[in-house]
Amino acid sequence: MSWRKERRAERGYHHGNLKEALLQAALGLIAEKGAAGFTFADAARMAGVSAAAPYRHFRDRDELLSSIAQRGFEQFEARLTAAWDDGRPDTVTAFERVGKAYLAFAREEPAFYNAMFESGLPVDANPALQAASERAFNIIRAAAERLAALAPPGTPRPPAMMMALHIWSMAHGVASLFSRGDAARRKLPMSPDELLEAEVLIYLRGLGFPTDRRPPPMPKSAEPPPVPPEASSGSGLPPASPWGKPK
Repeated sequence: MSWRKERRAERGYHHGNLKEALLQAALGLIAEKGAAGFTFADAARMAGVSAAAPYRHFRDRDELLSSIAQRGFEQFEARLTAAWDDGRPDTVTAFERVGKAYLAFAREEPAFYNAMFESGLPVDANPALQAASERAFNIIRAAAERLAALAPPGTPRPPAMMMALHIWSMAHGVASLFSRGDAARRKLPMSPDELLEAEVLIYLRGLGFPTDRRPPPMPKSAEPPPVPPEASSGSGLPPASPWGKPK
């Protein structure tokens, strides 16, 4: 009888890719309870194996979390790289895409995001995890370097690293504010994208960067002839203004 139990346990261990099953089980637990809300044994139980089986692949719970965080940073880097697209078609447009991609990842991959930023893992203790996190951050730094190069003449050019850290802090703050899922949080009258865009706009304006995105005025020679009011409205009255009725 004991031999059969051992054989059943062995078959349970060889049910497939145990390492991947443990990673997926831990992701589900993080999504449900947060990175600090489960044990190594919980992950084993969720994966359908004995409490000892995970030690074949991971030294302890922290190593399991580190693997999840590393995978998260790799996916995060891919998202930010695609959004940045080497600054095409222009630096500001590409940078805005990076901000939106940052918030989208936090919203769509909350378990990965929690393991990456809220697990309390010592990143520098795991070389692979540290390298993955640096590669992701370097996308933001590259965008900040391009932004710094846009400083108008006569305006001191801010250090790119300082800008990258400031902008990352803003994006992380907005992502955390909107992604916690706290039902008691204050309702905000704007979306995460709108809030981050406003913050970055104010930040760049404070550094002396031009923030007016309106197109430049047309040369007089290229301006179309004025249209008579009666021709535009068809009623002989001046056309309505978008700011209200004319006085």
